[in-house]
Amino acid sequence: MKQAVCRFIYHKLLGWKAKVSVPDFKKCIICAAPHTTNWDLIIGKLFIGAIGRESGFLMKKEWFFFPLGAIFRSMGGIPVHRGKHTSLVDQLIERVKQSDTFHLAITPEGTRSANPDWKKGFYYIALGAGIPIVLIGIDYEKKCIFADKYLIPSGDIDKDMKDIKLYFKDFKGKHPEKFDIGMVQPS
Repeated sequence: MKQAVCRFIYHKLLGWKAKVSVPDFKKCIICAAPHTTNWDLIIGKLFIGAIGRESGFLMKKEWFFFPLGAIFRSMGGIPVHRGKHTSLVDQLIERVKQSDTFHLAITPEGTRSANPDWKKGFYYIALGAGIPIVLIGIDYEKKCIFADKYLIPSGDIDKDMKDIKLYFKDFKGKHPEKFDIGMVQPS
């Protein structure tokens, strides 16, 4: 039922497409970009539901006020205290290890503004838990979300982050001027 509703809204009402070729891993980190608008959450959750998968997401704690907090938690939201230096990566690694299934979407930019210095927590969670990173590109120009690449973290963060950023270079966010992969050159 939920999948049918998400498909109807995502495909029929909103006119979006989905290109998915990655396996449905039991556990993975989803690296989703570009993230240039709050609408990315809604579009992304509809996409995940339309393809019959589940995913939680990280969001700054300031959004978890009444009544939105309850709504976001019911959608899989995990509040992040950005000012505090907590061991969120370690906590999430432990959560992955204790779970039968685990899917968590993270936007590597860490903001909806242009930021060439991407956060690397998603990478360290996947590396520490020994799970793949699924790359999901959101393209507003094509009205399509792509899930056609994944990688197993090698431990060479510089190489892997370069590959990840290059994957996203051609996707157009709702506000393309707010997306920046930095000075990354193909090999």
